[in-house]
Parts: sequence; structure tokens; C-alpha cells
Amino acid sequence: MFFSLQQKRQREVYQENLEILGSLSNLFSSSNIPFLYYRVAETLFCESFKAEDLSRNDVSADAKKDGLGIGLKTFIDGNSKSFQKVAEFNLSNLGPNPTPKKIAELRNARIDFTEKVHGLSKSIYHCILREPNRFKIFEETMNKIDISRIDNIKKNKGSIYFNDGVDEYSFLLSKSTLTKRFTTNIIVHEFEVQILSNPLEELKSLLSNRNFFADLKDDKLETSRSKSTNKEIFLPLYGNNKTVYNKSGLNQWNAGGRKRHPDEVYIPIPVEIHDLFPNFFPSRDILFSLKFPDGEILNASVCQQGSKALMTKSNRKLGKLILRDGLMLKEGELATFEKLQLLGIDSVRIQKNNETNYEIDFARCGSFESFILNSRNT
Repeated sequence: MFFSLQQKRQREVYQENLEILGSLSNLFSSSNIPFLYYRVAETLFCESFKAEDLSRNDVSADAKKDGLGIGLKTFIDGNSKSFQKVAEFNLSNLGPNPTPKKIAELRNARIDFTEKVHGLSKSIYHCILREPNRFKIFEETMNKIDISRIDNIKKNKGSIYFNDGVDEYSFLLSKSTLTKRFTTNIIVHEFEVQILSNPLEELKSLLSNRNFFADLKDDKLETSRSKSTNKEIFLPLYGNNKTVYNKSGLNQWNAGGRKRHPDEVYIPIPVEIHDLFPNFFPSRDILFSLKFPDGEILNASVCQQGSKALMTKSNRKLGKLILRDGLMLKEGELATFEKLQLLGIDSVRIQKNNETNYEIDFARCGSFESFILNSRNT
């Protein structure tokens, strides 16, 4: 599905990297089941297969390669029929009595959002299964839930179980988490993992053969010298009091004064961003390149009085990305903060590659607030 289609050397590198990580398991656990932290597994996957890392964006795919979205998971194999987390929601979006239909609608909307925004043709799961002294690779299609076939609904105090004739799901009420049963009978690749009995001593021995810590100090010094400007900021898709105003921002198309295209929007730039990071953006009305999640690059600039708006030369791209592909709003339908929450996003991340090249992607709810709080404290 994915693994078997990759270059042989990339598959070999991937296995070698997993073997190395698995060999260090006794640093974290005394079990004979290799330990593999999911964030490390995501990074390793992207580096081994030269895939684009989407894991920071809180979307339904963790990686992207050749138009394919890949959800990455690692878990203990067990009985080959375990439930694993596939999505997490804000319970307020589901109401006091969530139903399988509502849960399915939110799950499907997030898959649609990820695929449209990132230009994906389809999505799959790539799973690393852990069992004693062994890793196994399992893959399957990331299906949307067939709402018309939802059946066998079972509710109890802590969860809601249902299936759609293809997959089984369980929604955990206490955590607002959707889990899916992974039936992992068909393994595409597997290999043994030799767990070192004393990995700490092995690492000490390895590092003693070179002046590692002196090199580390030099690297830190060089990093501190080059870190003269912030390389990344977050911007909210809302205004004060978490409000998406009716005639500005994402609803700029609804403003008066002239006829506007229904996809005309801008992203607000709070004054606090300019105060904390005065040199992050070019001066007002100076064009720079902005790369979108689907790979398209457009000219953009900081606009309006007080440099309070991020716009592209053709604001229709932003509008299509956010209003149509993201929120799936009809023309003339207002964007709201509540609708952003349904997708689990309320911010964008702007990455600065150099003075003329930037990238934009969506960020999970609360990202802007957390960013500002951390920035004030550093």
C-alpha cells in the first residue's frame, strides 16, 4: 500500500533506524517488548522516506508523500484486534448527548479537510506493531465513516460503540476520543529487534571514543549565534473574545464599501505579534512568497492600517482554503469560532524560511494563545 512501493534502500534505512531505537528500549522499560515513542516514530518515518511531516498540524494525517496522507501509529500487537485512538474532539462540539452520526460527521469533516488542504488523493494508516523482540508493519486504508450504514449501536456510561459495516468504533466519553478497531492479520513486513541489556553503558562507550561533549558545546554556540530572529509564529483565525467578526477577517467578503468576491478573506495579525516580533514580517505592502499546505506558492503581504492583516495577492486562495475546503461553508455563509472548533483548528502557523519565503499551515485550537503565553515568558 505504501511500504512495499518505496525504494528498497529507503525500506532498509527505515528498518535499520527502527532496530536502533528498539535496541535502546531498556532505557525506558524492562519489558522484552521494544519501546517506541510515537513522536520519535513519526520523525523517523519522515526522515527515512523523505516524507513531509504533518504531525504538528493536528490533522488526520501525520505525514504526506506523493499525494498520499499517512496516519502513523505504534502500539502493542496484543490479540491483533485492538482499539486505537484515531481522533480527539472538543466535547462541547458534540453536545451533552453525542450520537454516532454527529461523531461520524466530525470525523469525516476532518479527513476531508486534511485531504483538500494538503492536496491528498487518499489517506492510509501505517502502523508499527510491537511484540516481544519484534516489530511488525501493518497498513490499511483510512476510511471515512459510512454514516448511512451505522449500526449495532451500544451505549454505556463511559462509551458509545458502533460500526459501519467496514470498521468498528468506540467513542470514549470521558476523553472525547474516537477509537477504531485495527484488525492486524495481514503484515506487510516484520523483523527482529535485539534489545541491549545495558544501553546506557553502550552509549557511554560509544561517546567516549570521540570528544562528543566538546562538539556539543560548539554546536550550541553556533546555534545561539544563528538564532537572531524567530523562525515561526502563530496567528489566530479570530478576533478579540474569540469572535470571528461578521465583516472582517474570515468574513471580509461580507464587508461593505465595494463588491467583493465571496472568497475574499484575510488573517488577523494582532498588535502583540508586531510588538513581540517586529522583524518577522516584511514592511507593509512588501510582497513575499507564501507556500500553502498543498504546495502552491502565492505572493502575500502585510496590509491595512497598523499592518493588521495577512493577505495573498489573490485572497481567493485563502478563502477557498479556509471557507470552502476547510469549513465547507456555502457562499454567503458566515464563518464562526464555533465552526472552527468543529475542525479542531483556530490558528495558523507561519514559518519563516528567509526574508522572502514563508509557509502557512493550520494549527490546533489554542495554538495562538499558547504561543503568546510562551513568548511572553521567554
